[in-house]
Amino acid sequence: MSAEVSAAAVVALAPSSSEEPAGLSRRGALLSAASAGLLSALPMGARSASAAPAPVAAPTVRKPARLGPGAGHATGNPRGAEVAVKARRGQQGRFGLMFPSLQPFSPPEALLAVLAQRMVDPRQPLADVSSSEDGFDNAAMPAGYTYLGQFMDHDITLDITPLSLQKADPLALKNFNTPFFDLASVYGRGPSEDPHLYDAENPALLLVATTPEGLSDLPRTPAGTAIIGDPRNDENLIVSQLHLAFLTLHNHFVELGNSFTEARRLVRWHYQWAIVHDFLPRMVGSSLVDAMLLPEASGRGRADTRFYKPGNRLKPMIPLEFSVCAYRFGHSMIRAEYEMHDNTTFPLFGPAGQDLRGSRPLPYDARADWNYFFDIPGLEPPMGRNTARLIDTQLSLPLANLPPTVVSHIDGAIYALAHRNLLRGVALGLPAGQDVAKALGIPPIPNARLGLYEPEWGNKAPLWFYILKEAELQGGRHLGPVGGRIVAEVILGLLSLDPDSYLNAHTRWTPADPAFGMGDLLKMSGATSTQEEDAPEEELPEELHDP
Repeated sequence: MSAEVSAAAVVALAPSSSEEPAGLSRRGALLSAASAGLLSALPMGARSASAAPAPVAAPTVRKPARLGPGAGHATGNPRGAEVAVKARRGQQGRFGLMFPSLQPFSPPEALLAVLAQRMVDPRQPLADVSSSEDGFDNAAMPAGYTYLGQFMDHDITLDITPLSLQKADPLALKNFNTPFFDLASVYGRGPSEDPHLYDAENPALLLVATTPEGLSDLPRTPAGTAIIGDPRNDENLIVSQLHLAFLTLHNHFVELGNSFTEARRLVRWHYQWAIVHDFLPRMVGSSLVDAMLLPEASGRGRADTRFYKPGNRLKPMIPLEFSVCAYRFGHSMIRAEYEMHDNTTFPLFGPAGQDLRGSRPLPYDARADWNYFFDIPGLEPPMGRNTARLIDTQLSLPLANLPPTVVSHIDGAIYALAHRNLLRGVALGLPAGQDVAKALGIPPIPNARLGLYEPEWGNKAPLWFYILKEAELQGGRHLGPVGGRIVAEVILGLLSLDPDSYLNAHTRWTPADPAFGMGDLLKMSGATSTQEEDAPEEELPEELHDP
């Protein structure tokens, strides 16, 4: 999640000529100083792949590890995720396998526990983001893209199947949802079927609330529960305010004279454009996106998706290699803290009411100045702008002990996100990273270079770890060839399959400015108005009114 061009410099997908990525030695020094005891026993961190230490004995596990029920993002198995282990490896429903012929990889559970410990960055949250000088930051990636990736994940995995049908089809072999980037999390089923999401006086408008301090906020019940199409978009105060921006963008288009249907289409298409031309190039590299987009003579676009082959093109499955592994690269990008606006920094997890956990009305001090999260046209970036962390095998400290609001703290449950991800990959029957690389026609990285020296690995690596390490070995600025191909295939494939996406418009469509990105979307929505003096009114080009 986790989830990843404009003015940002993007590193090419070709592997670095050096053995270790830039900044890795500084990380090793930091880890050694903060956790010398741990690193003295573990063959990772600043150690060179050419000097393998003795294998480490895995800790004794007396009880089987339990993921436990999760209440937050990426903490539970969505309905149907067990299709490959409880049905057939070639079976498709809501989920399926991109490479069903590959065998599942099941390393010892205790070995996964050791690996998860190695993946913890012990640095405490900072009081000021501008103090971050440890080499973990990705200067080319404003931190808002981490949460745009989370928003996108919720958009394509929303499950509104009635409970009675869920019970009748627990493996979700029948797909009731369309996993497209259609903003169902924002619009629900529309004003006629989900009227609670809309303004009662003008159902063309989405409902927006105002806090006692005068801030726009998600509409809420008296108990503070958000009234939105997907409650997961209220998990934290960053994604909830991003969701709010889509509500106000829709209302902006309606106020310009568009019908509900026209406004929804324009919001969707601007969002999809930002995914293809802003988010995705940052995450996988612009060269890969350019190579995979294949314009047709008709003006419509399609993508070269030679590996993503859903059986049901109208309701395509989401590959587990994507949802359980590749797209969880965003977890390594999560900071321990974020500066929400000038001189106001919050930890991701901290004392109740003093951190960024959501499911509550927006506190005035936690309002987002989006210039701290994205490149906003016409605004100079602040000195303390939040950057995402590099895509690598080190996760920020708060993710090593998820709070009870995210994971239920029951006996034997696993609270470390890295450990949960590694266990989930085994539980759902995912193949090894090297096997997926071979299937993609990409030379696999040997375990010695990945830093996995224990013979119990059998010269193979968990797919999620492999994808993170692949990116790390190339500098961590964006995904490597295996992770990048999986992510690009699924995102571009879903957009190509969606008959209502901008790629399938009857006549070629672009925004008024083809360089349109997330900063432009936020500015157009009015979400940046508190950051600008006399911001110019966004004009809607006449051609955008055409259906």
